[in-house]
Amino acid sequence: SRLQCSPRSLERPASVPAMAANLDKVLNVVGRSAVVLGAAGSVPMFFLFNVDAGERSMMWTMTSGLMKQPYGEGTHFKVPYMMRPTNYDVRARAYQIPSNTGTKDMQNVTIHVRLLFRPDIERLWDLHQELGVDYETKLLPSVCNEILKSIVAQYDAEALLTMRERVSQEIRDGITERCDKFGVIIEDVAITHLNYSKEFAKAIEEKQVAEQEAERQKFIVQLEEQKKLAAIIRAEGDAEAAELMVHSMQSYGKGIVEVRRIEAAQQIAETLARAANIMYLPGGQNTLLSLGGQGGR
Repeated sequence: SRLQCSPRSLERPASVPAMAANLDKVLNVVGRSAVVLGAAGSVPMFFLFNVDAGERSMMWTMTSGLMKQPYGEGTHFKVPYMMRPTNYDVRARAYQIPSNTGTKDMQNVTIHVRLLFRPDIERLWDLHQELGVDYETKLLPSVCNEILKSIVAQYDAEALLTMRERVSQEIRDGITERCDKFGVIIEDVAITHLNYSKEFAKAIEEKQVAEQEAERQKFIVQLEEQKKLAAIIRAEGDAEAAELMVHSMQSYGKGIVEVRRIEAAQQIAETLARAANIMYLPGGQNTLLSLGGQGGR
């Protein structure tokens, strides 16, 4: 038999390269479009910048340097490579500073101070020019240590405890005044820890024990004096009562003695009458009592 092929079957293999070429063109167009769209989408990243809530931004430009007026919250325009923004957090933040210093009586004291601070927005240009973004690490430790050492050296170790509020106020005023010169506002200063050396803490404890013992001995002396005074008053009362008794006997005879005897007998009778284990028997009579099945006389 003879193999016969139709014209259509012979043309099919020739159409496959054409389809592949068309598909390649489509993919090239899609790829170029994606590149264009990606580049267009990245344009805002280069020409816009954001200032979040609680922040201000200082702008440096290649033509005029650092601008005086800071940028507020929101989205702002910039020229890439010619304008460079720097954001500052203008909300109050906490900063903990430990300091080891000496007192007036040469005792070592460790003080921990907590600061609440924020930059002055009106003077943010000066702060950025002099200290930069990390101004708190450059300014606060040095200023606080200097103020703490100068103020604590004016007080004894014991005065730091008894006059703590006054010392805290002086430290607050000193730190606030120094930081204000650099454009930093101090909202609050608090002494969180005040630790002494072990030897001084032991001496304070022994002193408190001695004071308590002295107060106890003072109380005992006062108690004995009160007892002595009470005994004197009691003796004077007894002497006065005896003198009155002698005077009554001289004036009225032994009648007063009989009255006292009757009063004493009345008190004894009332006491015995209230007792539960006392029984009265008629006088001059024989009474038989049965106690527990046994007879008694």
